[in-house]
Amino acid sequence: MASDKPIRVAIIGLGFGAEFIPIYQNYPGAEMYAVCRRDQKGLDECGDHYGVKARYQDYRELLKDPNVDAVHINSPIPDHAWMSIEALKAGKHVACTVPMATSVEDCRKVVEAQRASGKVYMMMETVVYSREYLFVQELHEKGELGRIQFLRGSHQQDMDGWPEYWPGLPPMWYATHCVSPCLALLGKHAESVVCHGSGRIRDDLIAKYNSPFAIETATFKIKDSDVVAEVTRSLFDTARQYRESFDATGSRKSFEWQQVEGEDPVIHTKSTPETPLSEPEIAKRAKVPDYAHRLPEGIRRFTQPAAIQDADHLSFLQGGGHGGSHPHLVHAFLSAVRGEKPPLPDAETSANWTMVGLCAHESAMNGGSRVDVPTF
Repeated sequence: MASDKPIRVAIIGLGFGAEFIPIYQNYPGAEMYAVCRRDQKGLDECGDHYGVKARYQDYRELLKDPNVDAVHINSPIPDHAWMSIEALKAGKHVACTVPMATSVEDCRKVVEAQRASGKVYMMMETVVYSREYLFVQELHEKGELGRIQFLRGSHQQDMDGWPEYWPGLPPMWYATHCVSPCLALLGKHAESVVCHGSGRIRDDLIAKYNSPFAIETATFKIKDSDVVAEVTRSLFDTARQYRESFDATGSRKSFEWQQVEGEDPVIHTKSTPETPLSEPEIAKRAKVPDYAHRLPEGIRRFTQPAAIQDADHLSFLQGGGHGGSHPHLVHAFLSAVRGEKPPLPDAETSANWTMVGLCAHESAMNGGSRVDVPTF
């Protein structure tokens, strides 16, 4: 793509999606070109507030606009797959919030559409751009963790009172936030998964997706690796403060997520004959730095909660501001559109991260049978 022409971005879905508007507006070489929302009043309020002139109520009309280079999809979960596929077929680059889809078949269709179009598809997975993940990745790349022995993710969230498609959603259908750091750290895909469901949600919640479990816990094998990862998900009828976390257990050091919001994570260091440690010395709280310095100057401030537009939005209150990930996601996506580096995650990786959860739920519904994660 010619570097002199700005990348024109359209944002679809303006609840959570509006958070990204000022990031694109401050990104060098990008133009926040259009916004799209079904509700005209909300569309105009957002467009006026941010000074975005091109506005669409109809997504398919937006896709016909030749000025749109890339779409950033923040629509409800059931719309992710078809919207991504139609945008790719229309020759647009696609950034899509998680998950990629809610069926293995739709994941396959998105991957095929991406390959046929040659355009960028990137699932906007917040956790692998959060400061906590970047901190652990840095420790791992420096060799400080030693050999990775085990990985664990957990995403527990109370979704009572959320929009209509959430009630009763199978927990593992929305597992990318805890699956992704485990796989991204090793740069590998999941191969197979075993999952057990536990407990039971209210009958009125079960009816919608025929999924009874309060909690689903999965272990998955990682391709070409001796490491196994474990993830736990809950959405309803479970008492737990919001937790979107992962632990990396290494032979030299291990990173363990904090137990409650507001604490610092813990680094455990192995005692050795050369550097013997007493039990109290093994575990130390760690301050996680911000990684804004990796970003273009114009968008660095957006790693901080102070730059969040709607600080009362539930996903920020519960998600702790998503670990400062939003500007990193925008930077990674636009760098991929410019051809400077491949998207992370690309279409195949996004599908794998999503399908771990889809296959895990299938396993839980079949009493914990092993399910192979498809490859396309």
